[in-house]
Amino acid sequence: MSTVSTVSRRSPWAWVPTLYLIQGLPFVVVNSVSVIVYKSLGVSNADIAFYTAWLYLPWVIKPLWSPVVDILRTRRWWIWVMQLVMGAGFAGVGLTLPLSIYFQASLVLFYLVAFASATHDIAADGYYMLATTEKEQAFYVGIRSTFFRVANIFGQGLLVILAGYLQGRTGLPGPQVIVRVQPEWVAPGGADVPFPYWQAPTNPPLRVAVQAGELPLAPQPRAPSEVALRLAEVRHWNETNAFTRVRQQISRARQVGDPGWWHRAVARPLTEFLHRHFGPEEKLKPGHVGNIGVIAIGLTQPPGREIVVTPVFKAGDKSIALVEGSRLVFDDTNWHRPAYAVVQLDPQLRKAAQAVFEIRSGNIVFSWTVTFFALTGLLAGFGIWHQFILPRPVKDRPGDAQNILVFIREFFQTFGAFFAKERIGALLAFLLLFRFGEAQLMKMVVPFLLDVREVGGLGLTTGQVGWVYGTMGILGLTAGGLLGGFVASRHGLKAWLWAMVFIMHVPDAVFIYLSYAQPDHLPIITGCIALEQFGYGFGFTAYMLYMIYIARGQHETAHYAICTGFMALGMMIPGMWSGWLQETIGYQHFFVWVILATIPSFLVVLLIPLDRDFGRKG
Repeated sequence: MSTVSTVSRRSPWAWVPTLYLIQGLPFVVVNSVSVIVYKSLGVSNADIAFYTAWLYLPWVIKPLWSPVVDILRTRRWWIWVMQLVMGAGFAGVGLTLPLSIYFQASLVLFYLVAFASATHDIAADGYYMLATTEKEQAFYVGIRSTFFRVANIFGQGLLVILAGYLQGRTGLPGPQVIVRVQPEWVAPGGADVPFPYWQAPTNPPLRVAVQAGELPLAPQPRAPSEVALRLAEVRHWNETNAFTRVRQQISRARQVGDPGWWHRAVARPLTEFLHRHFGPEEKLKPGHVGNIGVIAIGLTQPPGREIVVTPVFKAGDKSIALVEGSRLVFDDTNWHRPAYAVVQLDPQLRKAAQAVFEIRSGNIVFSWTVTFFALTGLLAGFGIWHQFILPRPVKDRPGDAQNILVFIREFFQTFGAFFAKERIGALLAFLLLFRFGEAQLMKMVVPFLLDVREVGGLGLTTGQVGWVYGTMGILGLTAGGLLGGFVASRHGLKAWLWAMVFIMHVPDAVFIYLSYAQPDHLPIITGCIALEQFGYGFGFTAYMLYMIYIARGQHETAHYAICTGFMALGMMIPGMWSGWLQETIGYQHFFVWVILATIPSFLVVLLIPLDRDFGRKG
């Protein structure tokens, strides 16, 4: 039994929970919360998926610079310095969000935080081995994983709920619009879909206003040309008056010039093929389409800041849907004009019906800025705490820079030993493909929950997403992980491997149900998300245990780090195209594709070697 000699011996309870809370928090903010931030700011799903997938890169390649952490300074020094760097990076994100180039600037800062977080992981895991005895390492390994999961709840749950709360508190009082349909009403002929006359109220408190709280609509269908004409006029008005804004996006800016050979020869034809054969149904079909009505929305005073207004379906008949004007931006330059939203009836609707649309608003940029400043304060506080509370193990010393060439040679020998393992092809296929479907699904869950129903989403608020996915979903994930670890330790991984594969992937089908049914009952949505996350946590246990199986033998720690790099690569690459694919084929077909994309997981499990008793206690 080894012992740990330290200058000041402290109980690991004083620092292990906070160390691994801070290890998990930047990871979840960079890779998950960033998706929510960009979605709420109006960035396209394709850009969100592609550019946030690249944020996995530091965790993919972190084994490459682990020798630097070992050679330069102590691991304790790296820990608290990286915590301060991460705090500064998040502060920078908060400061860049109000800028016109916020997307590029915040991405750069997220990459900085990602590299600092990956470096922190290297230092923290090494420090844990030096500052604890073997007995303590066995005891506190469960504490490590528990607080890493707590970081997930804190990041995807509490931080997102905080942002949603601030959005609600900074929102203006807004009205509701009731759309009523009566069979006896007759629609005006021709293209005469009336624009509501707008007369802004004079000198009231600042609030969101609509011209009328009730919109009567006749159920008679219209010719597609009539509806298309009015929709084009509404879009032109909203774009001309800057109510509809495309937040600056890198990929769109890049495509202004020559799109290049790849885009002309591969990307564009593939996109057109998928959209033509598998894309979402077009709203304007041949023949007659449902009647439409126009809602006028405006402000009563200059707001002094940017206000994002979102008409949202709240209750009633889902045959009445919002088809234009789901995100309208007001500021001091356009507040005195009305923005227009358009609702459309299902052409099969013939009976009396009504639907309620709620006009929501909130200062989205401000809410996320405050949230990132709060995160900055938390990281700075823990950085200072760890500077004083972390023990100083005698073994925690910088490496010998004089022998760096020897170290590098041994480093590459370690890599060579990993790729010389028996059946390395099957092992790498498992690491890269076991989560092939989930890697695409995870990038699109939050956009699906936030997107309005007109584009196939569920239309939840930011705060609701924090509760449904970031809190209840993570609790389901944790429960699944704990149960998976328990059964594997009782009977061995091999006995439960196939059950874990099925339980991990089959619940992905709940998203097919959610995308087709689009339920508006929050408990149903929460239950579906919790079920899927429970299955993911249960099945992911197999993945984590098998990485330990692969890493066994000489260089165990280094080989496990290499496995985690391939694990991150398996998430990064599929995630990069998931947003483009979803925008091309729609949410419904995308979630069907996700189920098909789980097939490689079953195939690679057939190929891998596994000892019968691996993972069993005793």
